[in-house]
Amino acid sequence: MKEPLDSPETRYVHAGSDPHRQGGYVNPPVYHASTVLYRDVAEMDASQADPLKRGGPVYGRFGTPTSRAFEEALTELEGGHAAVVTCSGLSAITTTILAYVRAGDHILVSDSVYLPTRKFCDSLAALGVETEYYAPTADGAAIARLIRPRTRLLYLESPGSTTFEVQDVPALAAVCRAHGVATVADNTWATPVFHRPLALGVDVVVHSATKYLTGHADSILGAAVCTEESYPLVRGAAMRLGQCASADDAYLGLRGLRTLGVRLARHQEQGLELARWIAGREGVAAVLHPGLPGDPGHDLWRRDFTGAAGLFGVELDPVLGKPDVDAMLDGLRLFGLGHSYGGYESLIVPADPVSRRLPGTWAGRGPLIRVHVGFESLADLKQDLRAGFEVLLRGRVPRRVG
Repeated sequence: MKEPLDSPETRYVHAGSDPHRQGGYVNPPVYHASTVLYRDVAEMDASQADPLKRGGPVYGRFGTPTSRAFEEALTELEGGHAAVVTCSGLSAITTTILAYVRAGDHILVSDSVYLPTRKFCDSLAALGVETEYYAPTADGAAIARLIRPRTRLLYLESPGSTTFEVQDVPALAAVCRAHGVATVADNTWATPVFHRPLALGVDVVVHSATKYLTGHADSILGAAVCTEESYPLVRGAAMRLGQCASADDAYLGLRGLRTLGVRLARHQEQGLELARWIAGREGVAAVLHPGLPGDPGHDLWRRDFTGAAGLFGVELDPVLGKPDVDAMLDGLRLFGLGHSYGGYESLIVPADPVSRRLPGTWAGRGPLIRVHVGFESLADLKQDLRAGFEVLLRGRVPRRVG
């Protein structure tokens, strides 16, 4: 009996691929389409009877063979039932949340989420939806106490954006399921290479495919991967809201999936090494990386993840101020000063969790920077940061004793 050829490394290469369905070509063509023509009225009626069944093309906005190939591949990698591709990561998030909530509802959102997600959730008040933020270190019992009769959704991001807290996803998902509350997880940081939230009880996994999935800083794309129960809700919301992705971006997403495993392995290797190196630098108060043994979320990370991405935070000495950090960042040569992450290039940005967090959920006192480690030489990256730390520490004042 032959062994199954379904190891993760193999799935990244072949998921969603059917060369015989596309004329024998390895990659699907890029379908630019709006109108779909039918042979007769009966065929038109059959295709439109239930668009959620995806029996055939209906209209370009509802998907093309290119976007469906990406959806099928990502669904297989995440272990889901079906996926919905959208025009951006934020659109995947907002579409999924809107699929669940109505006026009068209450949702729970991790206090460490991506800032645009937080701004959107704050805006839901205008629609009569109340958002309550919870500490990202909350356990299942704490979440159970926050659930109300009108709670419809718990939205989490693990590790948290900027501060990288790891949440007990199985415990939170179990509590929510027991109370009839849906759970949505942002898996952009880990990707299905290192983390599969659906297997831990989550109902929907959302991605900013702009980041690691496409991996080349040249595409804006989002996706929601669903269970069988959640798919009709999310797909229906996407159709009503006019969500779709361009054929070119869907193709770039599919191309990125083929090298995802190789790229994430390199991001992990470089990221951990640089995080350890930074942790030993003068002027550093803490490195926020769940893959490091001293990190508060390390044990949960070891249990629920199989690896770490190349993105982490660095808390600097509290005596350092914004002018010191700005001078450091302005002088770097290899680390680009720019938002997003997940590409081949190293990036760095200042971060400010204090102004956007609830009191008491973030204990850091020093300036924070976020680092994304790309594929440049580690020796060169260290040299760039070494020079940057020299600039940073010029503004450091001696600590008071006593």
